[in-house]
Amino acid sequence: MGSGNELQPRVLVIDDNPQNRALARATLELEDFEVIVATSGEEGLTAFAAHTPDCVLLDVRMPGMDGFETCRRMRLLPGGDAVPIVFLTASRDVDTFDRAQEAGANDFATKPVQPTEMVLRVRAALKMRRLDASNQEYFELVRRQRDDLMRLQLQKERLSSFVVHDLKNPVNGIDLLAQLLQRDKTLPAEARQTAGAIRTEVAVLLRLLLNLLDINKSEEGVLVAKKEPVDLSALGSAIMDTAQVKAQAREVLLVLDVAEAGAISADADLLRRVLENLIENALRYAPKRSRVTLSARTDDATVELRVADEGQGVPLELRESIFERFVQLGSHDASVPRTGRGLGLTFCRLAVEAHGGRIHVEDAAPGAAFCITLPHGA
Repeated sequence: MGSGNELQPRVLVIDDNPQNRALARATLELEDFEVIVATSGEEGLTAFAAHTPDCVLLDVRMPGMDGFETCRRMRLLPGGDAVPIVFLTASRDVDTFDRAQEAGANDFATKPVQPTEMVLRVRAALKMRRLDASNQEYFELVRRQRDDLMRLQLQKERLSSFVVHDLKNPVNGIDLLAQLLQRDKTLPAEARQTAGAIRTEVAVLLRLLLNLLDINKSEEGVLVAKKEPVDLSALGSAIMDTAQVKAQAREVLLVLDVAEAGAISADADLLRRVLENLIENALRYAPKRSRVTLSARTDDATVELRVADEGQGVPLELRESIFERFVQLGSHDASVPRTGRGLGLTFCRLAVEAHGGRIHVEDAAPGAAFCITLPHGA
């Protein structure tokens, strides 16, 4: 190893962002690593030559010399070919992954990197370095298989993103044609009503596509809530009006109780889609002749939004995992199939967290209450 020791390995962190450097230092020093920091590729090469680290955490995008060139030059320094280098990047795409591999990276992590993941990746890199030659052969095989799987996953995500983008135009086209039919006074009332139903379902499909796009943005660290004053009473009324046709078809009463909440600072589009997802979810599981309620309460520090139904509720053991991708609940009642897409609630969690808030599920006795807590001056 380098001049670090078995009890306190030395990690060189190269990142031009001061917050990222501070997080890495605090995280790794808490785990008894010795940490050296550098603010640029040039400074990182100098620090590498001076301190001979046991592992390097290297940012990709830096002014001047980027991470790829820094890695290539580092591999040419004395001892540089043996030190594990872990790339950190906000660009979760195949091209960046391939360039990292070509530059000589041992591992590849996408930002924002959680502290636990950072420590695990550094420990894995150090463990690989300590393996003897026979074990390293097997480790390299596993690493190549992992890299192949990672590359396939990135290709799948890029394809998914392209498909979602390409689907938006024809979906908007369907909505436009349905609007024309809905306004055509020469058509029977029943036909115009059917066109309205088509528009309702198209709105659900478009929201699903936007959810997928925002989930991808969140994974890339670029989902940002653009906050402005939002009148909760007006927003709630608009959402309930949109949901009214589906509620009547299911014989469910919609109740709005947000008048006292006033205005909050939030991203109007994101918040609207969060509440639309939760209302749709509640209507899906609400029994006939029951109620779905959207309510809001505020205090000096926070505003709490609640969407509650009177269905079967969410089992206690699933109230955390329900916000993960593709998690769907089974139903004890065959007349109420639990066939959710498994992405709407994931989007809700990510959008709420982009506001600095949190979302959780409570027992509404009966039913489930999805509760959103946002900073009052979010």
